[in-house]
Amino acid sequence: MRRLLTCLCGIAAAALVFATGAPAQAQSRAPETTPVVFVHGFAGKGSQWWAMRRDFLANGYTEDQLHVFTYNSLRSNETSAERLAGFVDEVLATTGADRVDLVTHSMGGLPSRWYIRFLGGADRVDDWVSIGGPNNGTAVAGACFSLFTSCREMKRGSGFLSDLNADDPTPHGVNYVTFRSPCDLIISPISSTALDGAANHRTRCLEHISMMWAPSVITSVRETISSPLIFD
Repeated sequence: MRRLLTCLCGIAAAALVFATGAPAQAQSRAPETTPVVFVHGFAGKGSQWWAMRRDFLANGYTEDQLHVFTYNSLRSNETSAERLAGFVDEVLATTGADRVDLVTHSMGGLPSRWYIRFLGGADRVDDWVSIGGPNNGTAVAGACFSLFTSCREMKRGSGFLSDLNADDPTPHGVNYVTFRSPCDLIISPISSTALDGAANHRTRCLEHISMMWAPSVITSVRETISSPLIFD
């Protein structure tokens, strides 16, 4: 009888392997993917993320994991940061996630950093990515300096940037990654994008907007935010 039971158990286990393609103990649910919030830059719009969203969808993300934050980029980055805080809270409530990944282009990096540093975002953000961001200011902002608050804040040495970059520009708890292009004519100097404490990458020769659509950048961003966050 014992031999018969052993045989039957073996047959059942073999049938399970045949049906699932793996032993029963090897079956496990894949980890949930962190929701992504895309933040456009000055005078930008949400539709500019079409290429990155399409790539993410083709590589395992679902529509309800990808969220685009739009805002009035002519207003203060502090105001936009407050709106971003509310938007992220809505995403977390809707998805049930604990954190989001922020993928930003150009000036979008500034309100997102303000949110992380001063509005509690460090507890709600896993990865922060800056693509062609004026994290230390850009000389080009002088062209609209007298017209818009956000332009004044992007100028090198502005009070906004001084506060944002004082002491520790990359507070612990978030994975910071930047991408800069040697052919970016909007961020001047191009080294402005890099931050102490971040993983700073240089791309091939890409125009400022084209960085959002370049397959090499898109792949690097996706692989960055898909990797587990590990601190020493």
